[in-house]
Amino acid sequence: MRPLIPTALFALALTGCTATEPEPGWEVTVYYTAVESFHDGAPVAVTGCPTIECEGGDDPLGSYPEDFVQAVEDEGTGRITSGEHAGDYLNWSYDTGYWLDTEPRNSHGDPLRPFVSAAADPDVLPEGTRLRIADCGDAEDVTAEVCEELQAADWIIEDEFTPGLGGEHHIDVYLGEEDQADFTETDWYTTLVNARIEFP
Repeated sequence: MRPLIPTALFALALTGCTATEPEPGWEVTVYYTAVESFHDGAPVAVTGCPTIECEGGDDPLGSYPEDFVQAVEDEGTGRITSGEHAGDYLNWSYDTGYWLDTEPRNSHGDPLRPFVSAAADPDVLPEGTRLRIADCGDAEDVTAEVCEELQAADWIIEDEFTPGLGGEHHIDVYLGEEDQADFTETDWYTTLVNARIEFP
């Protein structure tokens, strides 16, 4: 079967440009693995699947701080640091709900890789597409350090957006575990606007 060619690359081929030429106008957001110890709030009892081999389960998975549970739903994964499941991961997806796991997972069930894994809508960039961030774009609140780290990485589309959260020129890049409380208030929790992407 012939591999799918992203629309952007097909357009470049028609105009005689190479696939290494940067394409402007991308939005780049970030996602991460939440860590329970950096969160607080009232305990929330979570139900779901005790393993990855399950969908829509209702087994008790433990009680966790309210904003940790919300972060897991927002980001897709969180590392548990207390109770009987300490060291495991509480993962979430829109079509499965919550489940316990030994790894943070992408939408295909593979482990997420910091500064490698990226997400896109599959009709925009198919799984396996390799890319680099050539320019961090126009957003004024992106620091030089964050920009340099994002540009230095070789990203691979290994994940998909929850339906409705992606878009034609939108990718999400995975940073790994949060390393402090209020991670979403740090320079790392950022959005690149009108960034340029290269497809090596």
